[in-house]
Amino acid sequence: MAILRALTSRLPLRDSGHIPVLGLGVYLAEADGETEQACLWALKHGYRHIDTAQFYRNEKDVGNAIRKSGIPREEIFVTTKVWNSSHGKENTVKALNDSLKLLGLEYVDLYLMHSPLGGKVVETWETMVQLQKQGLVKSIGVSNFNVHHLEGLKKACPDHIPSVNQFELHPFLDREDVISYCQREGIIVESYSPITKGKKLGDPTLVKIAKKLGFLMKHSFNACVCHRYNKTAAQVLIRWCLDRNFVVIPKSVREQRIVENADVFDFQLSPEDLQSMSGLKSEELVLGWNPLASPWEP
Repeated sequence: MAILRALTSRLPLRDSGHIPVLGLGVYLAEADGETEQACLWALKHGYRHIDTAQFYRNEKDVGNAIRKSGIPREEIFVTTKVWNSSHGKENTVKALNDSLKLLGLEYVDLYLMHSPLGGKVVETWETMVQLQKQGLVKSIGVSNFNVHHLEGLKKACPDHIPSVNQFELHPFLDREDVISYCQREGIIVESYSPITKGKKLGDPTLVKIAKKLGFLMKHSFNACVCHRYNKTAAQVLIRWCLDRNFVVIPKSVREQRIVENADVFDFQLSPEDLQSMSGLKSEELVLGWNPLASPWEP
C-alpha cells in the first residue's frame, strides 16, 4: 500500500495515467461564480484535481477557473460524469460533447457513468470505451456501482473494467464488500461525502483521535509552531480515506475549508485509530441517494 505523503501524490489508473489522491468536489456549488471561485482557491493552494458532472450544472465555472488559474491544462485532472437520462449511444456522445464545450476542454481526464440507474448501462459503457479510443477521455469509470453492478458490467464487457468506482464512503457506512471487490479487480475506490456533510464531526471517537493527534504533534515539533499541527475531525475523516488508499474529493466553497481539507499529509492514523474507527460503521449512515442498492438492469 502506498503511503500518501503530499497533495501531489497520485495513484495509477488501470487504463491511463495517474489520479491525484485528493481533489475538490463541486456538487451543489452554485454556477455563475461560486464554483469558479472555489476552484480558483483550490488550484491556488495546490489542488490539481477537480470533480464535476453534467448533473451539477457548473462545468462552465470549472473550465473558467482552469483557464484563469494559468496552470497548464495537463497538470490538472478533470473528472465529469454522464447523467442517467443521457444513457445510450447517441445521448452519451452528445453529453460528453456538451460537457467538453462547457468546460472549454479538448478532453477530460476521467469520465464516469454517474450511476447504474437509467437503463442502457452496457450500451453507455461501450460508448464510453469508444470515446476513450477517440482521445476525448483519458480514463473511464463508474460511480455508485455495487458489486453486482460491477459484476454485470464485467460479464458484458470483460476487456474493459472500470478504472474508478466513486461512491459515498466514510467510516459510518459499511461498504467493505464493494471496497474489497474493487481492490481485487484493480479499480480505484473514490470517496465522496467523506466528511459526512458535517453531520458527524462531533462524534466522540473522531474528536478523541483529533485531540490525540494534536497532543502527539505538539510534542513532536518545536513549540513555536506547534499550533499549526492541530487537527480536526474533518481532517481525520479525510486521512482515513487516504490511509486506506482511497481517492477522496471533499467539497467546500470556503477558502479556509479548502485549505484545511488538504492539510492532511503531515500525519497518519495509527492502526489503533483505524481499528476504533472501524466500529463506527454500525450506524449505516447514508447521507444521500443510494444507487448501490438498486438492481442490475443492463
